Amino acid sequence: MSKISLFPIPRRRMVGASLAALGLGATRSAFAQTTEAWPTRPIKLLVGFAPGGSSDVVSRLMAQRLAPVLGQQVVVENRPGAGGLIAAEAVARAQPDGYTWALLPSGHASQAAMLKKMPMHPIDDFAWISTITVYPMFYCVANESPIRTLRDLIDRAKTNPGKLSFSSLGIGAAHHLLGEWINAEAGIDLAHVPYKGSPAAFADVAAGRVDLMVETATAALPLIRSGKVRALAVTSTEGKSLVPGVPAASETIPGLEYESWLGIVTTPKTPPPVIDRINRAIREALADPDIVKRLEDLGGRPGPSSPGQFSTRVQRDIDSFRKIVSSRGIPQF
Repeated sequence: MSKISLFPIPRRRMVGASLAALGLGATRSAFAQTTEAWPTRPIKLLVGFAPGGSSDVVSRLMAQRLAPVLGQQVVVENRPGAGGLIAAEAVARAQPDGYTWALLPSGHASQAAMLKKMPMHPIDDFAWISTITVYPMFYCVANESPIRTLRDLIDRAKTNPGKLSFSSLGIGAAHHLLGEWINAEAGIDLAHVPYKGSPAAFADVAAGRVDLMVETATAALPLIRSGKVRALAVTSTEGKSLVPGVPAASETIPGLEYESWLGIVTTPKTPPPVIDRINRAIREALADPDIVKRLEDLGGRPGPSSPGQFSTRVQRDIDSFRKIVSSRGIPQF
C-alpha cells in the first residue's frame, strides 16, 4: 500500500521554496562578503565641538591611529553646536553602513537628564561601539580656603545654609549635577554659580568669591599639580592614583561615583560584524603606548569597552543624573 500524505505539497510550491532558500543563501553570502571586506572607503568621524577642545584632540589622535589599523582614512569632521547634539543627530540618522561615526562626550548623559525632549533617543538611536577614554572630576578649593575636606565642606554648609557656593560650566552640565549630587546626598544647599569656561571659574575660586570648583581632571590636574588649587576629593576610586593623598568622594558620600568619558558610536542597525571590526580596531589602537601616554597627558586613561558595557555606562549616568534633577527640583529645558 502506498503512503499518502495528509498535507500534500504542490510541486510548484516545493520548487518555489527551494529557490527562495537558494536566494536567501545567496543574500547571506553577499552580506558576509560585504562585511568581511569592510571598510572599502574613508570613514567620517563627527565631532560636535569646535577644533582645539579635548574632544577634537582625542578624535584626531584616534583617527590617525585607526587609519592604518583599518586600512582606510578616518576623516574628522567638526560639526559644533547644541552641546554636541548636531553631530549626534547626524550619526543617528546616517546610513547604517559603519562609515559615519561620532565621538560622543559624557555630556550626552547630562543632556538626556536635563532636556525635556532630545532630537533622538539617547540610547536606542545609536549603535554603541566603545569608550575611548575615561577621566574623573575633582572637587577643589583655593589654597587659602579653610575648607580642608569634603566632610568639612558639608559641615560648614550645614551651619551656614545658603552661604557656600560651587562653580560649574553651565546649568545641566556634569559639573553642575555633581555639585547638586553633594546637595542631594548631604542635605545641604550649596549655591550654584555657572560660568562659560574654566578660566573664569578658577579665577573666582582662587579669589575666594566661590567656595568650591567642580572640574574635569583634564582642566583641574594642571591647577592642582601647580599648587594653584587644592583638591578635596575625586569622583572615582580609580582617580585616586592621579593625585596621591586625595580621597574618593564616595568615601564621604557613599554612591557618589562618576567618570567622564569619550566614546565612539555609529548608526543603529549597522551590521554586527562591522561593529565588531570597529571595536577590535579601537582596542588595538588603545593598546599603543603612545596613545596611552597622550590620553594620560590629557588627564584620562584608555577605556576600551564592549558595546554593551558602553551603553550600560551611559544609561547608568542618565539614571543617576535624572535622579538628581528630580530630587533637587532642577527645571528641565
